[in-house]
Amino acid sequence: MSSQPKTVSPLRQRMIEDMRMRKLAPQTQAAYIRAVRKFARYLNRAPDTATAEDLRNFQLHLVDDGASPITLNATITGLKFFFGVTLDRGAMMAKMQHVFVPRTLPVVLSRDEVKRLIAAAGNLKYQTALSVAYGAGLRASEVVALRITDVDSQRMVLRVQKGKGSKDCYAMLSPVMLERLRTWYRVARGQGKMPDGGWLFPGQNPIDPMSTRQLNRAVHAAAREAGLDKRVSMHTLRHSFATHLLEQKEDIRVIQVLLGHKKLDTTALHTQVATETLRQVISPLEVRRSS
Repeated sequence: MSSQPKTVSPLRQRMIEDMRMRKLAPQTQAAYIRAVRKFARYLNRAPDTATAEDLRNFQLHLVDDGASPITLNATITGLKFFFGVTLDRGAMMAKMQHVFVPRTLPVVLSRDEVKRLIAAAGNLKYQTALSVAYGAGLRASEVVALRITDVDSQRMVLRVQKGKGSKDCYAMLSPVMLERLRTWYRVARGQGKMPDGGWLFPGQNPIDPMSTRQLNRAVHAAAREAGLDKRVSMHTLRHSFATHLLEQKEDIRVIQVLLGHKKLDTTALHTQVATETLRQVISPLEVRRSS
């Protein structure tokens, strides 16, 4: 017996069209839809029948339910789009307030821990992908989106297409990384897993790229195998990349460009975890008085 396809309400369809018109990223669209669905479930009726007081009570409900500041703000942003754009009733959100998100220091691995992590990855594809994430400071989504043609060995750069903010940019390509990529290319081509012009890290079906979910599972498994007692994710490698460059005395504005940060403050957060730099500072307690 075939299942009936789910029908999309005219209201949701209009919101989807509003998001498409503005070319919002698929992840953003999914998050906005999720926020409205969550509110409708709380309201137990169509969300376009809500009042400003309903929205205020919903935020109180989320707070009492233990929602994190990040979840709260993401939900409010999605609802602001729905009421402000789709319904043209932006004033409804007057009583919804974004909350302060405490800034926490990122987890950073030592150079030795990075080596252990990469070596513990399940196979050559994962080892190479993690090497690229660390060696170029790329996000998981940027690593899996790389194609063979994005490797420019003449200029020694990686071309990152449609990175965060849907912007193209270049990432550094070191000689060691290039050699690892060439090794992976030869092996993958020999196994028939990498067609001409295809994905640099193909999925089980070479037509498709490896998913970020696969890559995240791989890094978690590698962290367990390497015996690391830190909370490791793909973003940990990006943080480690930035911190290690700071410890090498690279200019913070150069690192800002390499990471693609809009604000220097975001990059500067890594100065607080650059322990090699901290160790080189002499405490005033250690300074002896001159005779």
